Amino acid sequence: MPACCAPQNPSSGQNPSPGEESAGPALLTLALPAARPPAVPASPAVPPSPAAPPSPAALRAARGLLDLPGGRFLMGTDDPAGFPADGEGPVREVQVGAFRIAPATVTNAEFASFVKETGHTTDAERFGFSFVFGGFLSEALRAGSRTVAGTPWWHAVAGADWRHPEGPGSDFSARQNHPVVHVSWNDAQAYCAWSGTRLPTEAEWEYAARGGLARRRYPWGDELAPGGREMLNIWQGVFPTSNTGRHRGTAPVRSYRPNAFGLYNTVGNVWEWCADLFSPDFHRTGPRTDPAGPPTGTARVMRGGSHMCHDSYCNRYRVAARSSNTPDSSIGNIGFRVASAARG
Repeated sequence: MPACCAPQNPSSGQNPSPGEESAGPALLTLALPAARPPAVPASPAVPPSPAAPPSPAALRAARGLLDLPGGRFLMGTDDPAGFPADGEGPVREVQVGAFRIAPATVTNAEFASFVKETGHTTDAERFGFSFVFGGFLSEALRAGSRTVAGTPWWHAVAGADWRHPEGPGSDFSARQNHPVVHVSWNDAQAYCAWSGTRLPTEAEWEYAARGGLARRRYPWGDELAPGGREMLNIWQGVFPTSNTGRHRGTAPVRSYRPNAFGLYNTVGNVWEWCADLFSPDFHRTGPRTDPAGPPTGTARVMRGGSHMCHDSYCNRYRVAARSSNTPDSSIGNIGFRVASAARG
């Protein structure tokens, strides 16, 4: 089965050959458009001075997090529908401490408040392009942008970024409550620094996404559409030509029913960045109490799948599924939700 739907922005100014694959399950690389400037150090956000109180907007961004008690849970899967090469298994008992996590991913409106206060420039804006699904593009943009070998539905579009999700001429004005996309792991970290939050660890993410259900494929059980009910935003119909699902692209962040812990869209809609570096096997012998991923690596963990997932090539919209990408990569189907330590 082909690698999943998340092309990679090569890090550190590297320029691999078209179609070259990196070690992670989602790292489909692309020769960069000629107009892309050389890579430069990531531009950090400009957070408020530590001596100054957080702004009202930053305080709002950190409100409403769910208090989860933590505890022991069964992480991972040995499901035959999974991808062993991704390191989904084995199932193991993991302990996580109490923490807080957002019920939904960060929205366009929330990210706009952050940018307005800090002047943050995203990686996509610095590089001058990001990856967009070809079906969302005008004929001219499709013809004028390069595709990814092996996943030709992804186009590297000059001018695509969080403000312009489908490239020049598009905007998010009608999608204020949709997840922000075209944000890299670096950008997510900058937002967290501003809002006084952090990204969840991979173990925290899975504990929260499961909603207390053990060994289930989805946050609601094992059946994808119980009683014929649509439970998540993934591609339905014939990929990549005909989507018969309720949404075309992203859905509002509080779509569908939340899981038993109150989290929305933990599978489908957008991939979610986690704090951890990615490894397909570190967890086999790594810590079982508050694991935080391997100490070294080049890619960061993503969880949850996206609206681009389809069973014909990628069923990573399961709770235990995992993927990764380089921290400067930005794509039209990756967002993030925030977390924080438990209340003192």
